Amino acid sequence: MKLLVVTHYFESHRSGIELIAGRLVRELLDLGEEVVWLSSNASPAPSDRKDGFKGVAVNALNVTERYLGIPFPIPSLTGIFQIRREVRRADVVLLQDSLYPACIAAFLFARSSRTPLVIAAHVGMVPYNNPVFRTLMSLANRIVVRPMLASADRIAFFSEITARYFSDVPFRSPPKMMFTGVDTGIFFPARPGQKRELRGPLGLAPDRPIALFVGRFVEKKGLHILARMAHLRPDMLWAFAGWGHLNPRDWGLPNVMVFSNLSGASLADLYRASDLLVLPSKGEGFPLVVQEALACGLPVVCSAETTVADAAISEFLCGVTLDERHPEITAAAFCAEVDRALAGGGNARHSGAERFKFVSSRYSWQATAVEYLELIRSAVSERTQPVTVQP
Repeated sequence: MKLLVVTHYFESHRSGIELIAGRLVRELLDLGEEVVWLSSNASPAPSDRKDGFKGVAVNALNVTERYLGIPFPIPSLTGIFQIRREVRRADVVLLQDSLYPACIAAFLFARSSRTPLVIAAHVGMVPYNNPVFRTLMSLANRIVVRPMLASADRIAFFSEITARYFSDVPFRSPPKMMFTGVDTGIFFPARPGQKRELRGPLGLAPDRPIALFVGRFVEKKGLHILARMAHLRPDMLWAFAGWGHLNPRDWGLPNVMVFSNLSGASLADLYRASDLLVLPSKGEGFPLVVQEALACGLPVVCSAETTVADAAISEFLCGVTLDERHPEITAAAFCAEVDRALAGGGNARHSGAERFKFVSSRYSWQATAVEYLELIRSAVSERTQPVTVQP
């Protein structure tokens, strides 16, 4: 079976969806499947090729992310032809989310060629502060995404938040909830005394409390809230791992450090060197960084909406309600919850070992890949079954 996986960026872009797709591709390869990964050339394609692996980078224009922080690469005409060619060569197509031009094009070509189609739905509504962007996203979900989900042969949801948002869609078959896995061979708690050892090479103060943010530096991640928190708490060091057009370096604060090139093991060391993760984001499904932080034994202070992405994880997360009209009040509320988490109160009462145990038992990549493969095969089986004509 030849599987075509479609994303808007490759994993070198270092956002959640692409990192998830990259790991899933490798897990499916290990299960013996032939996989082609198609994405825009706005980020470099993976260089490691295993048996059956092929990366296809289509020509695309990436101006919206460059200037607005909105990830929306638009394939060129040549890119559209590349997408059509790969869809026609595939036995089944797996889209990682819907509302991206490459995914929409692959969807249309798959439907026209009757190629089995599976959609992994990560995100529902992103409540942008800009009312124009917010309205456009709402319309696009109604006009584009909902019909795509209704037409797909199989649907996988990565978050209970996203599943509820699209619960009114008349699916062809019942959607399946499948949470992403975590590589616990990389993300695990610091051993006793190691936190202090890790801080030196990273340039972090050995005895100062460190709050960590991991993700793209864009509006929906709550960078404006974090800027106010850093102002309110000069006694703490605020570490930012990521990149984007809202760079915390521009705040000019001496208690802010930015790490732009960490991934994998080096990022895991930064998690272990920190005291907690802070994520005041909105409009997300289930941020991968939450699972990674818990696997590294950290308390997590996040928006209240993130705590319900998976009901089982809620007791490990410290949630704060976002008040978009009063960001100063929200920042103060987050700071209060940070202090509570550092003191081991509320949902931060769990030990690092307990957090790691929960993540390693709940979020297995191997189990997720097997579930995906079963879903994909069922879509192919249904599409290829002969039609029985009643006499």
